Amino acid sequence: MPGLDATASPDTSSNEKIQRLFGRFIGAGYFFYVFLLVDAIRELAQITATWWTVLAVVVIFGTGVALGVSSFVRDTRWITSIAAANALGFLAVVLLWWLAWDGTHLSEQFSTWTSAIPGVASLAAAVAWRPVVAFAHMFVAVGLVQVGDHVLRSSPFMTDIVPDLTFGWTFCAVFVAAASMAFHTGRTLDATIVETHLAAANAAAIQARSVERERLDALVHDTVLSTLLVAAMRTGGVAVNVTDQARRAIEGFDELRAGDGLEGDFDAAGVLAHMRSAASEVDEGVRFVSHVDPLSADRWYPVEATRSIAGALAEAMRNSVQHAGPLARRDVEVRIEPGRLSVLVSDDGLGFDPDEVSELRLGLAVSIRGRMAAQPGGSAEVRSWPGGGARVQLEWTAP
Repeated sequence: MPGLDATASPDTSSNEKIQRLFGRFIGAGYFFYVFLLVDAIRELAQITATWWTVLAVVVIFGTGVALGVSSFVRDTRWITSIAAANALGFLAVVLLWWLAWDGTHLSEQFSTWTSAIPGVASLAAAVAWRPVVAFAHMFVAVGLVQVGDHVLRSSPFMTDIVPDLTFGWTFCAVFVAAASMAFHTGRTLDATIVETHLAAANAAAIQARSVERERLDALVHDTVLSTLLVAAMRTGGVAVNVTDQARRAIEGFDELRAGDGLEGDFDAAGVLAHMRSAASEVDEGVRFVSHVDPLSADRWYPVEATRSIAGALAEAMRNSVQHAGPLARRDVEVRIEPGRLSVLVSDDGLGFDPDEVSELRLGLAVSIRGRMAAQPGGSAEVRSWPGGGARVQLEWTAP
């Protein structure tokens, strides 16, 4: 959509996305199970106290459906809390059944409705806790419901209890193991992304230093060499005054020796030189336009803010060169105002949909948005749409 701000969609970790997925899966499972088990719930209620039936349905199915709803809430801590409540609530309900049962024994084939869903409760445990706790919950939950079933039946207690326990544990273990592996994969992917972002940030810092070296090279070329060249041309009575130029060259080196212009703040001219160097390093044919507020002539701008914008500018230019198409034209517009720097990088190329850019692509995520977000007072906005070119707005405002 034209004008869409690509920073509007919040980024979430892979682990959080998996949490939401399992929360919805478990919530849907409980929602459908409550309809499938209506007859079984009604049948067990005939030999069980009413309070237990009401409590069991509310605790098990109520928290189960709530878990699915919580997966749509922004804060994923709700998912973890409700999943833990469902897992613990299931165990509590199964244990309380012994107090609510009136002692009546039923047929050898009868099973309590709770014995149909211990695996779903253990999936909730996998969402809430580490794998070792989730597997422990599964062994306890399956054991409790199977023991209850065999005590309730009129047949001897040991009849088929071993194969029933074995089947229940094996069947549920498949799902708990799959969930645990999914969460492990999500955590591993998140850790890998963090490490990759750090590596990209280090590369961005190296690029910033490279831009600074380019600036120093430009200073040597524009002052020392040009002064010597003009001095050499002063022959045959040609009136060429090199005094002022030589003085500026000496002043520039005095600033470098004192640390000014390298690690200190930049004046407006220094900011423009830095931005122009960053842009032309990527594309010598870029159209560069600057607007300097007269009140900014005697102002100074932090070196880190200047470097951050220059680095993001260079990355935006590289993205344009790589993706905008061979016929695209690039423009850079720099505005310098008191306490504010603004850079607009634009092209008339192929464009793209920012929402479809993977979060694993580090150019936008780290070298542009991440770099500017890490700078106090910095911001970055990316606007583009297929066929409509691209615009990257970089801004810094003095905190």
